[in-house]
Amino acid sequence: MLRQDLTARSLELRAARVPFVHARVTLAEAPTSAKPGDEAIVLADGSIEGFVGGACAETTVRESSIGVLGTGEPVVLRITPEPEPAQPGKAVVHNPCLSGGTLEVFLEPVVPPPLVVVVGGAPIARALAAVGAGLGWAVERYDGAVPGDAAALVVASHGRGEEEALVAALETGVPYVGLVASRRRGAAVVASLEVPPELRARVHTPAGLDLGATTPGEVALSILAEVVQSRRGLPPLVATAPSPPAGELSDRSIDPVCGMTVFHEEHGLVVEHEGHEVWFCGRGCRDAFVADPGAYTS
Repeated sequence: MLRQDLTARSLELRAARVPFVHARVTLAEAPTSAKPGDEAIVLADGSIEGFVGGACAETTVRESSIGVLGTGEPVVLRITPEPEPAQPGKAVVHNPCLSGGTLEVFLEPVVPPPLVVVVGGAPIARALAAVGAGLGWAVERYDGAVPGDAAALVVASHGRGEEEALVAALETGVPYVGLVASRRRGAAVVASLEVPPELRARVHTPAGLDLGATTPGEVALSILAEVVQSRRGLPPLVATAPSPPAGELSDRSIDPVCGMTVFHEEHGLVVEHEGHEVWFCGRGCRDAFVADPGAYTS
């Protein structure tokens, strides 16, 4: 395969979020069929596109590349026909079937960045996109489907389409599933999910570590920090519901039924009661209040 073809193939795999190893020969001691600069792409299934030597060298490169994909760390692979002592910074492999030369191949894993799917367009959702981009992560808006390789799905939609997105993420097996909500409302939403109890238990709500966050950016940071913690397999910390952003309290109210913070600009569910506007996160809360206002106006 021509090198320009490998470049095009590499771009194609990156766009499709397919992990692979870029293998490039950096040293070739005669007699070897490979030359410095020869390169190949190795996929997770062990298939090789390109050329880095004959069958014996290719087998060693394939096996080592699969290991590199597992660790995510690049390796200089030294393949020798005779046993050699270990060398600092290199993985030395004795392959007696080589034709007599020694090869060194730089194995570079190309792993797609973590993908975070965000549900909603509230300030916290927008902040997640901004902070995630700063980390070099991929952040996508939820479009009704959850990619199979998503690292996290975070719902920050203030009551809109929460259950559907949460169930889709849980059934897809997304490692981290978070819901931005008060502790009481979050528990109610999770309890309503039509999935087995063990799946409901996987929902992080309130989403995020307890960092004392108040602004949307700080809340986004606390959520992504919890995603990192989850990906590293560290024990969870107790999270608390984020406080409303300072200086922006006039555009929101507290739903008297569920206790959720309701952003006026994003919700049109309001009724007038005894000369005051009362805002609701959804129709269920509004209807419950209208049916019995006295139960919620103490």
